[in-house]
Amino acid sequence: MTSSRAARFGDAFLAVDWGTTNRRVYRIEGGQVVATDRDARGVTAVPADGFPAEIADLRARFGDLPMLLAGMVGSTIGWRDVPYVGVPAGIDTIAPRLGWIDDRTAIVPGLSFRDGARADVMRGEEIQLLGAIAAGLVPRDGLLCQPGTHCKWARVAGGVVVDFTTAMTGELFALLRGHGLLSTQLGGTVTPGAAFRDGVAAGKRRDLSAALFGIRASKLLGQRDDSDAASYASGLLIGSDVAVRLESGAGDVHILSDPELGGLYAIAVSANGGTPHVVDSHAAFAAGIIALAQALGE
Repeated sequence: MTSSRAARFGDAFLAVDWGTTNRRVYRIEGGQVVATDRDARGVTAVPADGFPAEIADLRARFGDLPMLLAGMVGSTIGWRDVPYVGVPAGIDTIAPRLGWIDDRTAIVPGLSFRDGARADVMRGEEIQLLGAIAAGLVPRDGLLCQPGTHCKWARVAGGVVVDFTTAMTGELFALLRGHGLLSTQLGGTVTPGAAFRDGVAAGKRRDLSAALFGIRASKLLGQRDDSDAASYASGLLIGSDVAVRLESGAGDVHILSDPELGGLYAIAVSANGGTPHVVDSHAAFAAGIIALAQALGE
């Protein structure tokens, strides 16, 4: 790509991984992250007309440089709704489809999947997935997992994303903690101990709604203390999610995450016969956005 816009992404630029509730900013020079910062200014914290001011503030703080924005900033609740790119897709597929705000500011489009009645979408995770491949952190063919509020499970082949599934695992846990019958029992800290592993084992049966009610029944009958209920519930949800993904055969699963949440998923993958490999999701994003900037200059 040789447009005047693309040519502006040279040695130094800014990148933002802009989620719903949080964002992380990177200053990149010479293919390396030289500064980064995280804050709670996700898209829901910014008024509809407030994005130009946010961009100006970021440039004032991190440098008056070209900027690539990924994540929910390109969604219907963000700055501008940028159309998805259908899979199979790689960096070279995404680069021509950026949503340009101006000559120095562009939004990454995200990916979509359609297969008959099943549909799925992602925004931001595609940069991590493709960045992990570009940096050699994961193989070019295999199963990748991105835990979070909406956990992504992606199949990659030949270095591109060919299929993916989103599971609302983290959001379900947050809803159970905040509302409903179990909310008073799930206030404890989730730890990777016996209760979490018991939940993972129960999740392998995939009778999720019945197992969740069992948390209430176990308290009433004195079988489980509330101090470990959150760990058990988390194990149950994660275990159920993992069991479904690995039902057709276990193998290597590369988990793009922070060590804490990635460690929980690693336990569940191992319990279901898989071999987990935890990969730094921030390093993957940086590698992906650098690869995208390089593709823009080609």
